[in-house]
Amino acid sequence: MKKVLSLLMAVLMLTVLLTACGGDSGSTGGSTGGSDAGQTSGDTGSGDADADAGADSGDATTTSVDTNTVAVGAVVIARDDVSEEDVYNFVSTIFNNTDAITEQHAKGGELDLTFASSVTSVPYHPGAAKYFKEQGIDVAAVKDGAGTGDSKSLTFTTGGSTGTYYAFGGVLASYVSNNSGTSVTAVEGNGSQSNVEDLTAGDVQLGFVQSDVMSYAYNGERLFDSPVTNFSVVAALYMEQVQIATTNPDIKSVADLEGKIVSIGASGSGVYFNAIDVLGAYGLTEDDIQPVFQSFGDSADNLKDGKIDAAFIVAGAPTPAISDLALSKPTYLVGLDEEHTNALLESSPFYSAYTIPAGTY
Repeated sequence: MKKVLSLLMAVLMLTVLLTACGGDSGSTGGSTGGSDAGQTSGDTGSGDADADAGADSGDATTTSVDTNTVAVGAVVIARDDVSEEDVYNFVSTIFNNTDAITEQHAKGGELDLTFASSVTSVPYHPGAAKYFKEQGIDVAAVKDGAGTGDSKSLTFTTGGSTGTYYAFGGVLASYVSNNSGTSVTAVEGNGSQSNVEDLTAGDVQLGFVQSDVMSYAYNGERLFDSPVTNFSVVAALYMEQVQIATTNPDIKSVADLEGKIVSIGASGSGVYFNAIDVLGAYGLTEDDIQPVFQSFGDSADNLKDGKIDAAFIVAGAPTPAISDLALSKPTYLVGLDEEHTNALLESSPFYSAYTIPAGTY
């Protein structure tokens, strides 16, 4: 009996020992496996992180990474026959109430007296010059003979309904109308060239225009066969960036646009020449892409539907057209590198280097 008990005890001890060894082995395996699993999981996590980074990088340009580009000024101009009082009311009401305007549109936060009075290529309207003078700022030139018309309600042509001109212009017009003796009505416009032409024809009294297109008009260059000089500057309001939007993550440089279907702006807009200038800095011409001519809204819709590969959109960021596009599918902004930016700045005085901050979209 004692032998049986001894045998049973030996078997039990062996079982415990083997179990323990198995446990250690399991534990070691578990630890190794856990470590490997952790490493694998870490790798998987890293892969996920890479995927996330890729997604962010893809969205990069719209969400988490600064985008380097160039910009031109967004300027309000007026017909010379608009009364000095009306232009004074327009400028003073806006710049004396920037906080209130910023509450209605973020671009209000970019309004700055120094920038507003910095235009040198076209003279200022006397009503605007009067206000800046009161603020201790002398503008470069004041338009002789302007500002002598009778005071009346003003029509302010802005831009397409999916652009910054339209949204911000509507805020400005409404605020001036409600807080001064001058009534301003904002209307949708068809681009900088068209706005100058409508203003010249007397269809509107105020208009948004890109600073480069404004100079082309005044000097009879590029878009204009002869000088258009019956307008003057009200104020430069903010910088509008050359944004190249795409839904193709493989388009990482302007050089990658070669052979692609690219929207280079609506007819009558200044976007066309901005696109040509940027392409030219990279050694490309209009013949090197498949150009289409579309508004911001149409460009966004066609990017969404995969009908075009990229679109030049020149407007203050964030631009509604790009914001809406980014809500529907991954959207990327194509940046300009330093070398080609410097080449563009050397060839054209109208551009400034600009960085669209991460998180703008």
